[in-house]
Amino acid sequence: MNLTNLDLNLLVPLGAQLREKSVTRAAGRLELSQPALSSSLARLRRHFGDQLLVRNGNAYELTPLAAQLRPRAEAALTGVRQAFSRHPGFDPATSGREFRILASDYVMAVLGGAVGAILDERAPGMRLRFEPTTPSVVDQAPESLRGADAVLLPHGFLHGTPHADLFSDTWCCVVATGNERVGDVLTMDDLRKLPWVFTYLSATAFTTVARQLQALGVEPRVTAVVESFLALPHLVAGTERIGLIQGHLAARLSGVDGVRVLPCPFEPVPLVEALWWHPMHEDDPEHRWMREVFGEAGRALVPPGRDGRSGQVGREPLEQSGLPERGAPVDPPAERGRGEQVLRGQQTGAGDAFEVVR
Repeated sequence: MNLTNLDLNLLVPLGAQLREKSVTRAAGRLELSQPALSSSLARLRRHFGDQLLVRNGNAYELTPLAAQLRPRAEAALTGVRQAFSRHPGFDPATSGREFRILASDYVMAVLGGAVGAILDERAPGMRLRFEPTTPSVVDQAPESLRGADAVLLPHGFLHGTPHADLFSDTWCCVVATGNERVGDVLTMDDLRKLPWVFTYLSATAFTTVARQLQALGVEPRVTAVVESFLALPHLVAGTERIGLIQGHLAARLSGVDGVRVLPCPFEPVPLVEALWWHPMHEDDPEHRWMREVFGEAGRALVPPGRDGRSGQVGREPLEQSGLPERGAPVDPPAERGRGEQVLRGQQTGAGDAFEVVR
C-alpha cells in the first residue's frame, strides 16, 4: 500500500472513535465538533468498506473489523507520538512525556503512589496514564505491547519479552469477620466446603494460586466472580465466602470493615510482579528512566507476611532510594527476555463488575 495515497489525518479520529465507540464522546475527547467527526467516520467507512460502528439499542458497538483495528490504531498512534516527541537530549526534570501503563487495580494500589511520588520529585513534567488490564491485553499481547509503554503482569503469562522484575508477593485468604464456620485458622477442609469468590474464572483468565488449589485436590465452589482485586473483600464481607488476595493488598485492608485476613492452609505459589515492554522501547532513554523508577518503587516495598499483617507497605525516602540526581543518566533495572512472546494465560484485575454464578 502506498502511504502517499492515504490521508493520515484520519488516524487520530479513527483511534478516538474506536476507543470511545461514540462519535459524540470522541468529538469531546478531541475537542472537535460532532459534524467534523461524523464526516471523518463517513470517510473511514468508505475507505474500509465497513460500518465500523453499528447501533445496538441506545449504544454503538464495534464491528468485527473495527475490533481488529482498535489495538492496531492505538499502536500506530503511540508510535507516531513517540516519533514526534523525541529530543536530542533527555532531562527528566524538564521532560513532558506521558507514559501509558496497563496494570491491574492491585498493582496500581501497591505501586502507583510510590511511582507518582518519585516522578513528582524527579520529573514533575512527566505524566503516567494508568489503564486497567483486561483479558484482551494478553489475548492480543503483540498489539498491547506496541500500543502501550509497558504492561504490569506477574510471571507466568508472557515469555520471551523484555521485562524487569519489580517485587514479590504472597497470597492470603480473606473471610468475613462474622463467618462462624471459620475459626482462628483455615483448614483445607474449609477450602473444600465453603463458597468462594474468585478474581477471574475462565480458561485463559485466572490467578496462578487458583490453579494451585486444583492441583492440591480442592475444587472451589465459586459463587461470585469479580474482575477486580480491590472489590473482592467487599464480596466476602457479610457472607460465608472465601477469597484470595495478595499480601501487599491485604496490608491495606484496614479501611474495609467486616473482613479478616488469614494465612492460607497451604504454601501458596509466590507472585513475582514484573514490568513488560515491547523491544522497540529498549534503547529509548526516557523509557529506560521510567523503568528504573518502577524498579526503585518496587524495591522499596516491605515484604508482607503470610497473613498480610507482618509487613507494611512503605517506601524509602526519596533521598535514600538510590535514584539519580536530576537529569543524571540511569542504568536500567535487571532486564531480560527478548524476542517473541508466547501466550500462556492471563492474570489481570480491572473493572468492578461481577458475575454471580447460580
